[in-house]
Amino acid sequence: MKKITFIKTGVLGLSALALHRKASALYYYPNESDKKWAVLCGTWCGSSRDALVWIPEGMDGIANVFDVRKNPNLTGYDHIFVGTSIRGGQTTELFQEYMKYNQVRLMGKVRSLFVVCGNRIHPPGPEQKTALIDKYLAQLCGVSGVPLKLFLGRITYGLLDPDSLKMMQGMNMPEYDNLKREECMAFGKEILESV
Repeated sequence: MKKITFIKTGVLGLSALALHRKASALYYYPNESDKKWAVLCGTWCGSSRDALVWIPEGMDGIANVFDVRKNPNLTGYDHIFVGTSIRGGQTTELFQEYMKYNQVRLMGKVRSLFVVCGNRIHPPGPEQKTALIDKYLAQLCGVSGVPLKLFLGRITYGLLDPDSLKMMQGMNMPEYDNLKREECMAFGKEILESV
């Protein structure tokens, strides 16, 4: 084999592998369903990603899971959960852009909304639900009248960007984990039973 052919083949093989990994990241469909379900989230440092995986467990594993960082095409799905992490009263810029671009495509398919936030380690109350979901996420997604859930999040210093790490340490905020798998699974079960 000529050296140039070997190099071209190697580059093509690596490119195909990279594209496959990008297209299939966080994607699974363990159990069959007569409807196609998807759970979509945006995350700052992983809390929403955990909820993204645990909610479908409560649905007996019938939903595919997607992260907006992969720019998924959800047009073939019948029912969609949408959730995101909130920091400083808003979600990531990438999540905001994704929702603005895809709002019309998702209209009529969004069955629930969820938010994951640290809330400075305090249990969230009705005012946080109103501010973060009703007045923010629901408007960003262009939906109303769907079940809503606010989960407490977590902070893992090793997953924070340098600016956020500096801010959290400056506030003397310890690492913590208040996101509960059983609460996420219960929400998934609740949504499945309501549709």
